Amino acid sequence: MGGHKEQGGARQGFDVADAAPLLLDPHGLVAGWTVHAERLLGHGAAEAVGRKFADLLETDDAERMEDLLDRCRTGNDWTGLMTARHRDGRPVPVAVRVAPTTAPQGRPAVLVLLSELGDGARGWDMSRGVLEQIVAGNPIGIAIVDTDLRYVWSNAALEQFGGGPGRSRVGLRVADVQPGMDSEAVEERMRHVLETGEQEVGYEYVGRARSAPLRETAHMLSFTRLEDDRGDPTGVYYTVVDVTDRHRARQRLALLDRAGEYIGRTLDVMTTAQELADVAVPGLADFVTVDLLETVLRGAEPVPEALAGSERVPLRRAGHRSLYEDLPRTAVDSGAVVAYLTDSPPVRCLTTGQSWRQEQLDPLALEWAVGAPGGRESTFLELGLQSVMIVPVRARGVTLGLTTFFRRRRSPFDPDDLHLAEDLVSRAAVCVDNARRYTRERDAALVLQRSLLPRRLPDQDAVEVAACYRPADELTGLGGDWFDLIPLSGARVALVVGEVPGHGIDAAAAMGRLRTAVRTLAAIDLPPEEVLAHLDDLAFRSARDDGDGEDDGSAGGGAQGNSVGSGCLYVVYDPADGRCTMAAAGHPAPAVVAPDGTVGFVDLPQGPPLGVGGPPFEAVELDLAEGSTLVLHTDGLLGHGDDGAEEAGRERLRRALEGTAREPRPSCREVIDALVPARPEDDVALLMARTRRLAPEQIAAWELPPDPAVVADARRTAQDQLSRWGLDEELMFTTELLVSELVTNAIRHASGRVRLRLIRERTLVCEVLDGGASAPHLRHPRAMDEGGRGLLLVSQLAERWGTRFVPDGKIIWAEQPLTTPAG
Repeated sequence: MGGHKEQGGARQGFDVADAAPLLLDPHGLVAGWTVHAERLLGHGAAEAVGRKFADLLETDDAERMEDLLDRCRTGNDWTGLMTARHRDGRPVPVAVRVAPTTAPQGRPAVLVLLSELGDGARGWDMSRGVLEQIVAGNPIGIAIVDTDLRYVWSNAALEQFGGGPGRSRVGLRVADVQPGMDSEAVEERMRHVLETGEQEVGYEYVGRARSAPLRETAHMLSFTRLEDDRGDPTGVYYTVVDVTDRHRARQRLALLDRAGEYIGRTLDVMTTAQELADVAVPGLADFVTVDLLETVLRGAEPVPEALAGSERVPLRRAGHRSLYEDLPRTAVDSGAVVAYLTDSPPVRCLTTGQSWRQEQLDPLALEWAVGAPGGRESTFLELGLQSVMIVPVRARGVTLGLTTFFRRRRSPFDPDDLHLAEDLVSRAAVCVDNARRYTRERDAALVLQRSLLPRRLPDQDAVEVAACYRPADELTGLGGDWFDLIPLSGARVALVVGEVPGHGIDAAAAMGRLRTAVRTLAAIDLPPEEVLAHLDDLAFRSARDDGDGEDDGSAGGGAQGNSVGSGCLYVVYDPADGRCTMAAAGHPAPAVVAPDGTVGFVDLPQGPPLGVGGPPFEAVELDLAEGSTLVLHTDGLLGHGDDGAEEAGRERLRRALEGTAREPRPSCREVIDALVPARPEDDVALLMARTRRLAPEQIAAWELPPDPAVVADARRTAQDQLSRWGLDEELMFTTELLVSELVTNAIRHASGRVRLRLIRERTLVCEVLDGGASAPHLRHPRAMDEGGRGLLLVSQLAERWGTRFVPDGKIIWAEQPLTTPAG
């Protein structure tokens, strides 16, 4: 049949509305021809009658005609597809029905019906039996409802969704056969299809069906309107497909996607644990708790051996989420200690590292947690908990805690739910461990920071200070900017601000080395320009020892955290005369707020950054009125960029400082908030110091002739001054000895003028100035030596002593604590 399909033997219905009939005699000759046949094949009646019908077909189909005539002689019919030949020679595909019949004269004949299969042709229709085979054997549920939405027919496949056989449905509605279903939503779509004629395909219904009353299922429904010959609606034809597996797979993927997006957004252990609980409810469970080991919350390494054989493992509630307000009744707050009964499922899961699932909890069993608030133990029935899963929180082979999932009224947890929970917890465990590691590193970094930056600025009377530090690295709080206040001899103070390139712990370590060096140099009372010169040499040698600069031959190519390229501003203020001396190495000059509120900037020569080489550092001196405010800051306060940007930054700083002179004390926080965002691009350090002056009655000074006889007069003069200050006799006695030794040493070993000065501040300072240029050395004389004991005695009597050089000589000073306040 030339590859055409054949429907043989079975009696098939045939639509004759558009068919072309013709009549054959028992031998296959055309006995009757119609206008329809002529229109289909182009032959007129005169040409066709008396001709073999086989001559009007293609060769393959013509050879089959004898067999078909034999079928008709035995009373059987045939339906199938053939290819006829038009009068002009072109092939015409046709559906053919061949059936035995009787001619008008009562002689046997054969009826042939031809229906064209070209574009737009109706083709051949299937009989009711064939249609019933199709719908009855279809695995898809099919049903027809009338215009009142009552069942009139359904196939056998619809029974798999519950509601009984098709004959029991007739006359009922959806709500009658599926009482747990949201029938209103389904019937609303049926009415829409009836009213509009619009087909609705792919409506997904999620809920409970009679076939699975204990679990949520998903079905895909499609609705089509049925019409009569006039186009009036007669009902709705719909199909149902169970897509529960696809729906649950989609839910799982959506839950895991949400977990990937939501969990681990911060590096906080408690927050990450709470995010895990938030994601799991309600997507997977009704109530979720996350309990972590105490060591994990502290950032310490979990010890696997601590879990083995331990009856009371210290756990803390790190996160929990409930779908119901009354679940649980005995809530454990986040951060509280959680303890479980010995050999309970949570303890077993914690010690073995294996997950556990129970579809139905024993309603009369007590909950596993002990020591609940209120001291009352509850059963699972009282808590309304029915199904449970426990999944250990494990990362890198170590157990960090437990996640417990509960359900109340939903279907019990199945193996697929457990796989999903394990996948979810596994992803969250990595985030928890990352947060734990970060907590450990951050705590270590903060310890380092506390050891490097001053916890509190020392008490002194030279300046009233306020300081503020805002790092660019908000996670660690560490950076390379720093500040310091260092008490010096003679009631003076050193104010220091600096910055090291880079951020984080490396920059903080380099900053710590630099700050230590500054304090060491300040202790030997070097002037600001010499302090910076020594720091420059230190930075250069540090870079060379670390191997920096080998690639480009310079000292400035240092790694992150090296002090090469660092900036530093060193200021010395003397409250005795208000004189201020400062020098800078690659660092912004300070601002000065006068007592009347006028803001200016010091014209300070800029030396090169530390370690890069260049001209020597220069210092400037200026006199500050009492109540002036020195504003030392790093360049992050002004912003980076070209000179124009720096000038704009200075102008912003000027406006922010206006009016601060009227405040009772300096306020760094207001200035920082006005100029720096909460998350700056660069670290910012700000040190504000309001100057004070020592009162004239706190200082006593005498010019002494270089005559040994004046030593006794100096002792009596000092004793009288201490009496006027109201100091006790013991302090007067030690001061006499100090004055005697220092003045004697100056007259004996130096030349030029000698000056004695006493300063009563927080301590009693005794200073002797002479014109010598050599520093005295402390030595230990032998028993028979006649001299050399002066400085040894000074070191024993004074709390601190030392030497500093001034333009006209040197000053040897000694400090004693005040035991009696001024009267």
